[in-house]
Amino acid sequence: MWGPMAALPARLTRSALAGPGRFCTLGSGTASRKDLPLVSRRGLSDSLPQPLPSPDFGESYPKPQTKSLLKKRYVTSRRLAETLVQLLQRKRKKSLPLFLECNPGPGILTQALLETGARVVALESDRTFIPHLESLGKHFSGQLQVVHCDFFKLDLNVCQPVRPPVMASQMLFQNLGIKAHPWSAGVPLKVVGIFPSKSERKALWKLLYDLYSCTSIYGYGRIELNMFISEKHCQKLMANPRNPKSYQALSVLWQVACHIKLLHMEPWSSFDVYTQNGQLRKPKHKESEQIQQNLSFLQMTPRKSLFTENLTPANFDAFFCMLKQCFVRRNAMVKDHL
Repeated sequence: MWGPMAALPARLTRSALAGPGRFCTLGSGTASRKDLPLVSRRGLSDSLPQPLPSPDFGESYPKPQTKSLLKKRYVTSRRLAETLVQLLQRKRKKSLPLFLECNPGPGILTQALLETGARVVALESDRTFIPHLESLGKHFSGQLQVVHCDFFKLDLNVCQPVRPPVMASQMLFQNLGIKAHPWSAGVPLKVVGIFPSKSERKALWKLLYDLYSCTSIYGYGRIELNMFISEKHCQKLMANPRNPKSYQALSVLWQVACHIKLLHMEPWSSFDVYTQNGQLRKPKHKESEQIQQNLSFLQMTPRKSLFTENLTPANFDAFFCMLKQCFVRRNAMVKDHL
């Protein structure tokens, strides 16, 4: 048995995945499978309707009314932008890649990507930056598409009508002309951006449920994430059993699902922070400790061999529940958990 799964008892990986599982722990609540809406999604079997991970993720997600959450970090250094482009184009093939850039803001990284000939879809949640991005696209005919959308709020309220910047991934990808790719195929597109500093953990968990259930963006194939994340959560994602303080269920689930690489470390002070109206914000004195930390640029590529006859998009919740239970009492025997 390979990688992070080697740290789990063999009986867990067989027993927990044998049945479809009835209950799935979502955030602070527990949802029954029969209570979840069914949607036809491309998964391991096209004939099986796949359950959405949570019909009400939006209720537990940070609300935009909080002023502190409206402050976003942006790449404003040309030097950093060129470094990131070199890392992203390291294994460039003949065909030009497609990038989904989350909240590009002033468009420094956007321009650097366009200059390499890449096609970019700029998902910007702040209307203030949209005119500038649209004018930038005029200099690169057909390479840039600008959409008023927040990547981290895709498919939050699947049962209710939404309006930008909240959007359904199905509508977004349909408007962009992006079609679903088989899981066994290559990476259809790359997502680039910065995790929201106030809700990194919740964003990671939402993406995990989307990944294992083959819903949202992962209903279109093995989407690769290239994201800046805090050093704290980077250590958790890349931790091993020898570091029990950082090694958590979140670590195992991401390591099982993806190849994770640390591409770059950048000081927090290299990023500018803007408010909702596009005004540059100077850091306060109480944030001095955070400025001394680094942001980690991680590449997370879903494994082609993630799904097997035992682990499928229809029964992944049993794996999640058993894994979480084992981390609650780490010293207990597997038979006691069962």
